[in-house]
Amino acid sequence: MKRKQFLSLVGLTSASILTAACLGGCSKKTADSGAVAAVNADFTLDLSLAQNAALANAGGYIYNTGVIVAKTTAGTYIAVSQACPHQGVTVQFVNSSTSFYCPSHGAAFSATGAVTTGPAQTSLKQYQTTLTGNMLRVFG
Repeated sequence: MKRKQFLSLVGLTSASILTAACLGGCSKKTADSGAVAAVNADFTLDLSLAQNAALANAGGYIYNTGVIVAKTTAGTYIAVSQACPHQGVTVQFVNSSTSFYCPSHGAAFSATGAVTTGPAQTSLKQYQTTLTGNMLRVFG
């Protein structure tokens, strides 16, 4: 093989590899491509412990094993999956609207975890809560 043929072959091979890589980067992905699977949860929080003190006040929230637990202005407790289904970013509780918000791309979710504003297309998983004395059970 002559030098000119060899360099031509190497150039074509390199161009093919680069083209494939570029086209692969342009492939369509679903809006929730970074989604984190919701976890099954069943845990109990002792509301008298300092680590759960945020739940003593309306608007307070904590994270526990992939779940965000919040206390609403009405005094009820709500819980949904912690990770935004769009790209897995941790959501925050917004007391003024009793909703959840993803600070990364602006997705918003109702108190039940339903999508109210994209880019997320999948709801947050909602968990049930039961309060007995100072013990808050989160499950589902």
